[in-house]
Amino acid sequence: MKQISTPNAPAAIGPYSQAFITGGLLFTSGQIALDPATGEVVGATVAEQAHQVMKNLGALLEEAGSSYEKTVKTTCFLADMNDFAAFNEVYGQYFTGKPARSCVAVKTLPKNVLCEVEVIAEA
Repeated sequence: MKQISTPNAPAAIGPYSQAFITGGLLFTSGQIALDPATGEVVGATVAEQAHQVMKNLGALLEEAGSSYEKTVKTTCFLADMNDFAAFNEVYGQYFTGKPARSCVAVKTLPKNVLCEVEVIAEA
């Protein structure tokens, strides 16, 4: 098992790691719309936040030698299912290979962000 860490994605805000590789797969922790440099939430809309989430995931994928195209499964969390279409518009720009996915609405996300995404990808 290999821990993945990069300053190009937000540092963990709790007792967990950014990502791990095991068995040839990368497992990321959920990424929210935090600027890696400042730790501040980026964007006021779900689309703006989703772009930052994807940038953070991209940094972890790159650090692990993977990519959006090698992603096999994502789990997406939305604060409001009414944001589903706007979120999908951004999501589809990054995950063009259409990995398997779950997308659920949750009551609250960390720092009251509007979306969070975690990834399983080939490493």
